Amino acid sequence: MKASQRHEGLRRIPRILASGTVGAALLLAGCGGGSEGGDDRRRARGDTTCDGRIEGTAYITVWFHAGPSGEYNTLRRQVEDFNRTQRQVRVELVTLPEQRPYNELVLSAAASGDLPDLLDFDGPRLYSYAWSGELRPMDSCVPERLRDDLLPSILRQGTYEERLYGLGTFDSGMGLYVRPSVLKEAGVRVPRGIEDAWTAEELTGVLRTLRERGHPTPLDLGLVHVRPGEEWPAYGFAPAVWSAGGDLIEPRTFRTADGFLNGPESVRALTVLQNWVREGLVEPGKGDERAFLEGRSVMSWTGHWWYPDYSRAFPDDVAIVPLPDFGEGTVTGMGSWQWGVPAGDADGDAVWRFLDHLLKPEQVHRMTTANGAVPATNSAVKLSARYRAGGAEHLFIEQLRSGVARPRPQTPAYPAVTEAFAGAFRKIMIDGAPVRATLDAAAEAIDKDLAAHDGYPRSGP
Repeated sequence: MKASQRHEGLRRIPRILASGTVGAALLLAGCGGGSEGGDDRRRARGDTTCDGRIEGTAYITVWFHAGPSGEYNTLRRQVEDFNRTQRQVRVELVTLPEQRPYNELVLSAAASGDLPDLLDFDGPRLYSYAWSGELRPMDSCVPERLRDDLLPSILRQGTYEERLYGLGTFDSGMGLYVRPSVLKEAGVRVPRGIEDAWTAEELTGVLRTLRERGHPTPLDLGLVHVRPGEEWPAYGFAPAVWSAGGDLIEPRTFRTADGFLNGPESVRALTVLQNWVREGLVEPGKGDERAFLEGRSVMSWTGHWWYPDYSRAFPDDVAIVPLPDFGEGTVTGMGSWQWGVPAGDADGDAVWRFLDHLLKPEQVHRMTTANGAVPATNSAVKLSARYRAGGAEHLFIEQLRSGVARPRPQTPAYPAVTEAFAGAFRKIMIDGAPVRATLDAAAEAIDKDLAAHDGYPRSGP
């Protein structure tokens, strides 16, 4: 297909995508209706080869997940700047319809063979895309100098079956935001770092003390975001399960969730969280997300995205401390949106030239200044007053570098894992359902998905 033809087809995608809905099972089954389509996709497999040559002028199309926002406006300007300085590579940033979820658009485009040359996607989705053959490895494109500069979490998140399929220009950070002045007045110690985290038992006592001191719901867990289709339950609270010694799925082979998601360690962690809710120590999930901002809560279990608002609301009185230790040490989440190269005929060197531009220190700093996220490279971290050593958010860097941060399960079954866990978490935390029985049902749902896909064999569909 000629480049001009491919671009015209991509510009028609919004109309094409509006015509129907395609589920995750379609993508994972191969996104086609017959053996011929499956053969085409298998032929499309292969590396994103970077041999240092670009013939003629290469046109690449780019999809990005954000609508009008600081992120989108920054990327649009990055594209404009890149196009002004390049003669061989031209980038087109495609605007997608906002009335449908982004992942649904990606699945539909994969089904019709209309994915772009460079795709932005939420990190944990990488494994299903890679397994189904919709992404190409990019190992040959990434120079050693950049590998050495990237945070280890970025490489870990982007790797599937020991091949690199994705790279992000930013990562995420999560912890407990606290008001030091309030804790000091209550006689509560403020943890100093990773090795000094509160235990879950200690935090329970802290919350009770704060309630006695006039803070009725001292902790905000973001329960307002515990809804169907939300990623917050898995991102936010898998760390509690991991910290207790449990997991969402067997972590080595990913062949079963039984005995892991519903194991005694996982049950123990979620029982602690449920007891906080039952005692009234947690902001209910039926209102807004302003509990910390308005002083209804003085602790917030959340991510990097809240720091700007929190610090403006309480200048010089916001600190970030590690999540509590449920028995096996503090653990936190990681991972954010990444770039990957879909299977197709895009020139790997042309795509990489643009992606390499986005990963330059000043461009990473530019994007993370706009969205507040954690810079993906050590060189960009040094440019950030908040994230470099001594900065207010440096704890997030320490967690991502030290291994305290863990990726969500790196399996093609992840869409089923996060859906099952989110449903169970809502029932446990919002509806007060029994923990063990609810996790039993969630583990069964994940294992049914695994069985339906023959365990997602490592060779792909």
